[in-house]
Amino acid sequence: MPAENWNSSACPAPEVVALPEPTPQCPVPKVVERIVTKIVPSDLPPMAVTAGKMHLPIIGAVEWAKVEPSGLLLESRIDTGAVTTSIHAQDIHLVEKDGKRYVRFMLVDRVNGEGLQQELRLRRRVLIKQNDGPYERRYVVRMWVTLGKTRSRIDVNLSDRSDFKYPMLIGRNFLTDSMIVDVSRHHTLFLE
Repeated sequence: MPAENWNSSACPAPEVVALPEPTPQCPVPKVVERIVTKIVPSDLPPMAVTAGKMHLPIIGAVEWAKVEPSGLLLESRIDTGAVTTSIHAQDIHLVEKDGKRYVRFMLVDRVNGEGLQQELRLRRRVLIKQNDGPYERRYVVRMWVTLGKTRSRIDVNLSDRSDFKYPMLIGRNFLTDSMIVDVSRHHTLFLE
């Protein structure tokens, strides 16, 4: 149909319909403040000092050990993975006296730097595999070691522990059937 014949009155005007306001899909979040209170009793029991059927003393991952015959007090790492106890020694020499072999070595007090000359009978030699290196041959001597009230004469291998934080490592040859280790603790024992 031509444009001049077009009659605007023939077509009704479109009806305008108002749409309802959209409603939110999720409710508006509410801010909730959560207050947590923890009641700690003031009379907590002391940490256990013994455990197990045998009531063995509980020690920490680091303890003070007394070494004899020198009487030297050393801060020691407790290591249940080590079979034998190890101590830092310098100037280690094998000597022979009256047909018997001895080991002459120097223990160093890290507090005052004083060297303590020792000479003990050689028990044996051992090969120790280092984590990041080759095997190392070490001399083993027997000495008295005291942790707290426990004193034991054990084999101790002599090694250069100058790169380690602790000059002594207490192994299972001291710990087995005499102590329980709680690695969350440190310096729990008192030497008498």
